[in-house]
Amino acid sequence: MQSAPLKLAPGSDLRLSIEQFGKEKNTNGFVLGVVGNLSKAVFQCPGLSELTVLEGNLEIITLNGTFTNENVHLHLSLSDSACQVWGGHLEPGTIILKGADVLLGIIDSPNKLQNVDSNYINKNTPRIEIGVINGCPWSSRAIRILNSLNIPHKVLNIQGEDDFNSLKNRSNLSVFPQLFVDGSFVGGYETLSAMHSSGELENFR
Repeated sequence: MQSAPLKLAPGSDLRLSIEQFGKEKNTNGFVLGVVGNLSKAVFQCPGLSELTVLEGNLEIITLNGTFTNENVHLHLSLSDSACQVWGGHLEPGTIILKGADVLLGIIDSPNKLQNVDSNYINKNTPRIEIGVINGCPWSSRAIRILNSLNIPHKVLNIQGEDDFNSLKNRSNLSVFPQLFVDGSFVGGYETLSAMHSSGELENFR
């Protein structure tokens, strides 16, 4: 995974800027963090049919979600001048006030995982392997995502130091879960979640 900073000037549309980034770079990813403020926020509150629109000096608290080269799925929370917190599904028309710095996590180009070793695919093994540690909440969530979608997968459960070192040698990382596709390491929980949100996981059924 790579990271990419996105600096937004006053007057920029927050959602459309991230959407444009995905299209121009032809890539998939997710939001790692954000700092900035808004002059206007447009979002969809849960259970309401109409959009909520706020204007003023609005401080961004969180921005979570994913983007692809085709669309975005982002959730925004913000504070107004009375320190009241609002949030919902981010919509176009959300405008930057003084500026915003968004850090994006880049996974892979949409076609990268399609260029795989056919010899590996023909083996009698699931295309997805997931390395997990017992008691790790992120590992448990990763397994639930795969199970809920009925995605064939092989669980690589860390039982001792040898298992840990074996996966660390494959990924060069010591954090879990670890996601492997067609034998290659592609990321962790954030990567799996982004693939789920974009619909990419459906290709592995």
